[in-house]
Amino acid sequence: MSIRLYYHPYSRAAGTIWALEEAGVPYELKVIDIMKGDQKSAELISKNPMGKLPTLVDGDVVVTEASAIALYLADRYAPGRLAPALDDPKRGTYLRWALFAPSVIEPAVMAKGGDWTVKEIAAGWGNYASMIAATESAIIGKRFVLGDDFSMVDVVLGGTLRFMLGFNQIEARPEFVAYVERLDERPAYQRAEAKNMAMRKELGLK
Repeated sequence: MSIRLYYHPYSRAAGTIWALEEAGVPYELKVIDIMKGDQKSAELISKNPMGKLPTLVDGDVVVTEASAIALYLADRYAPGRLAPALDDPKRGTYLRWALFAPSVIEPAVMAKGGDWTVKEIAAGWGNYASMIAATESAIIGKRFVLGDDFSMVDVVLGGTLRFMLGFNQIEARPEFVAYVERLDERPAYQRAEAKNMAMRKELGLK
């Protein structure tokens, strides 16, 4: 087993479990006690200078940032199944919405929630209303982002929407709710959620 995920169930690494389960590769978890600040340990800093989770080590390869890890796993272990081929026209749509989640959805939601004052023309995320409309356009009238075919972009985009809907950080538009409900039916997601719940219990977390 070469893949190790530095992980805590109350971190973004919880979503990486889903990506790993979809990829169908064996992995081990290295639990990092973020409550004690162990993510800033010398061991983790040597691999991820940000001292954050998730951090994935695959042999000699180190990958950080949840969306990058998900895309890496799809390309490395499930090309053509979870990631469109390099010459597939769907590749552009796949990358577009996978990167949209962390670079536009997240900061737009934070800006709205924190009442940030920013110049829209200077902010890469534009404004909240435009973000909502754009996000809806990615899935409206489709089962998944790429149509009928599930791919790793659904783990990234869908996982972001699930989290934000769960904490009432984004409006529960019918398209968003229905999309997340479809994703919740996936066996890989259910396995991941069971593992996260079991780890919470093992660590004595609610």
